[in-house]
Formats: sequence, C-alpha cells, structure tokens
Amino acid sequence: MRPRKTENRDLPPRMLRRSRKRKSGKTWVSYYYCGRNADGTRVEIPLGNDLDEAKLEWARLERKAAPKPVHLMGALFDKYEDKIIPGKKPRTQSDNRKELKQLRKAFETAPIEAITPQVVAQYRDARTAKVRANREIALLSHMFTIAREWGMTDKANPCFGLRRNKETPRDYYASEVVWNAVYAQAVQELKDAMDLAYLTGQRPADVLKAAKTDLSDGFLRVGQGKTEKRLRILLEDAGKQSDLAAFLENLLERRAMNGIRTSILITNASGLRMSQQMLRNRWDEAREKAAIKATAEGDTALAASIRQFQFRDIRPKAASEIALEHASKLLGHTSEEITKRVYRRVGEVVKPTK
Repeated sequence: MRPRKTENRDLPPRMLRRSRKRKSGKTWVSYYYCGRNADGTRVEIPLGNDLDEAKLEWARLERKAAPKPVHLMGALFDKYEDKIIPGKKPRTQSDNRKELKQLRKAFETAPIEAITPQVVAQYRDARTAKVRANREIALLSHMFTIAREWGMTDKANPCFGLRRNKETPRDYYASEVVWNAVYAQAVQELKDAMDLAYLTGQRPADVLKAAKTDLSDGFLRVGQGKTEKRLRILLEDAGKQSDLAAFLENLLERRAMNGIRTSILITNASGLRMSQQMLRNRWDEAREKAAIKATAEGDTALAASIRQFQFRDIRPKAASEIALEHASKLLGHTSEEITKRVYRRVGEVVKPTK
C-alpha cells in the first residue's frame, strides 16, 4: 500500500482533501470519499467543505461510529489516549487513564478554544480530591502541548503558570515497634520482601522484579522502573560482608533447599513470582493481625499506628535511618533536597539544654 500524502495523514482512511488557491488569494478546500461504484471503478464522492460534516458523512459511508468534531476536547482526549498514553510505562498508563476519566466528565464536549486558565482554575477548585486534581491538570497541560504540535490549536497552554493545590508529603515513620509487630505476623515471603525493600531502599515494584541474574561482580544491580536510574549496590565493603549480602546468601540457600528455580528473588511458597496483588494481600493480612494483637494487649495507640503502616513506607524508613548523602544515592535521587524533603521522616538529633 502506498503511503498517504502528507496533507491527508490527519484524515480517516479513504478520505481525501483537495485544495487549490483562487485568484483572490484565498484557498479553496473540499473533502472527498475515495470509494468504488457498482462496476468497481474508483470514484470520489464529495463530502463538502466543512471537516466535521465531512467526517460524519465519511462515517456513514464506512458504516462506523462518527468521529468527534476536531474542535472539541473529546477529539483531543481520544487521540491522546490512542497515540500518546500507550507509549508510557504501565503504571503511568493506568494513572493517566484514571485522570483522563475525570477530565472527560468536565471537558469532553467543550471546544478546545474555550478552555482558558480561568476554566482550569474553576476545575481545580471544584475537585474535592486536591492532590488528584494536580495530576489531572498536569496531564491536561501535556495534552495542550501535544495538541499544539498536532495543529489542533494554536492558543497558549491554559495550564501554564496556573497555581496548583498545596500538597503535604506523607510523613509517616514506621518505628521499630511497628516494624517488629508486622514482621512477626508476616509469612516468610513477605518477610523476604520487607527485608529486601529495607536493605536496598527501593520501590515495591523494583523489589519484586529483583532477580538472581542482577547479582554480579560483588554488586546487586538495580534498574529503577520509574526513573530508569541504574544503581549498583555494594555487597561487600573493605572486605566486610553487608547485611544485604548475608540476607541474599540466606535467601538463595532457602530457595535451593525448596527447589525454586526461577531467577526472581521474591516468590510465593509455590516458587511463583510475587505479584503486586500477592504482596498487597499478604501485607494487609499481616498488618491486621498485628493491629488486632496490639488491641488485645490494650495498646490502642500502637494498633492505630500499625494500621497506618504501608509497604511503601519502608523506603522512607530506610532513608531516615542512614546518613543523608548515603540515602540520596541509595534511593537514586538526583538531589539530596528531594530525599530530605520527602523521605527523611525523623527529626534532627539535638542535645537538651542541660
């Protein structure tokens, strides 16, 4: 099949654009459907001069659902979801589709040219989920950037410079008491996941994908899924074995005894790779058992603290319990300020007045 001419690439299949410049200097444009008559001879069926109306007639001839008018936000949403989102990482794709669902409720039928900074600000203020609103506006901003590249609008990005809702970073810190309470109720595969998450300071997704093949030349190699940052975590320093190395040695010995052959380090009791949902189920169960036990012992404050503990809090716990410079490098941050502001959840050590 021959590639379509450049001027027709934004049109549906078998739809053509004809244009010619008149003596007056104005450009005449009309649209046609490339079909065939009863004899099989190629014919061009006029669709009119208006693009939206031409697409409606094209849909009737093709017996397909009519595309949304290109001047409406719905058309931008559809094209962005079809062309841009699939190229993002799986977690980002999932988040973007949730955000897009909210944006569609507010802007689906609105003309692109009608979206102004005031309109976006009204959307921001009306959303009860303030943090989610920030993510939705960030997605909307990127859509407008892409829309300008696609020629769907030439107006300024209405999200540029717009004030966002204030966000307060999560500041929960899992103390040793809380950690030990949950750890005591955890099944072995959850204990392994907790230990690996704490000793490496990595995100849950990166912990679950760690494999035996990542161990080489005295390092545990990490390729962070979110940032694509690459790390090599030392297993031995100045001839001294690290706690991480000791843990991995013990883990590999247990795997060999149980006949587990998969390369993935964190598996369930059957030797299958631990999924996010498996981890979540085991975590929720261990945490609830720990909270119930604390309540039965009369420590309701501890029970409340245990129920706030999330697996993702292990990463900031690790960052809070080592030197800032070390923590920043281990977490793969480009700036110590990020580590200090978001992940350090214990106060500075100070001396009393006397």
